[in-house]
Amino acid sequence: MLDKNGIAKRIAQELQHGYYVNLGIGIPTLVANYIPEGIEVEFQSENGILGMGPFPEEGNEDADLINAGKQTITAMPGAAYFDSATSFAMIRGRHVQLTVLGAMEIAQNGDIANWKIPGRMVKGMGGAMDLVASAENIIVAMMHTNKRGESKLLEKCSLPLTGVGCVKKVVTNLAVMEIRDNGFHLVERAPGVSIDEIVEATDGRLIVPGDNIPEMDI
Repeated sequence: MLDKNGIAKRIAQELQHGYYVNLGIGIPTLVANYIPEGIEVEFQSENGILGMGPFPEEGNEDADLINAGKQTITAMPGAAYFDSATSFAMIRGRHVQLTVLGAMEIAQNGDIANWKIPGRMVKGMGGAMDLVASAENIIVAMMHTNKRGESKLLEKCSLPLTGVGCVKKVVTNLAVMEIRDNGFHLVERAPGVSIDEIVEATDGRLIVPGDNIPEMDI
């Protein structure tokens, strides 16, 4: 199975030349480190930067240059800085072609829960509410199960929803799945992971189109 960097590498394959991309907190931020050769994209962070680069090397951090998750980042040549009103105008105006988010739970119809766990302290919703309401192409990066080994891909989310029917694709440490026809369509397996392992780890409706599901090429 994949680690967090492996998930990010696979999602980076979804990038297309000229895309404007928003990366959510957590695993999604790692995608900026794995842009495929020959592809130029602009990463947008809702705290006010367009042209976000990969994470800085140790010792070269700038404490004043951070992403929405308060992690230090780099800026690409020509990067622009702006206020939150401008940032969210970009998002709400649908000027971002791809959004990559983390999630606590995903439902088989594309619902996403990623902002609140009742009774626990989490970082808050950030820009997620606006992103899921405005983005037309949302990919979720997440671990397939929680720390207790329970599936995070469900028939119906148990946590408060961030958005309804908005997720198009999910990339986990076990598989790549497209959400359509009210189910998780299995597209690829992580290296060394069997179909049976994915079925066992998925509580929602998993659609397996045959026995020859390819492994991810990462």
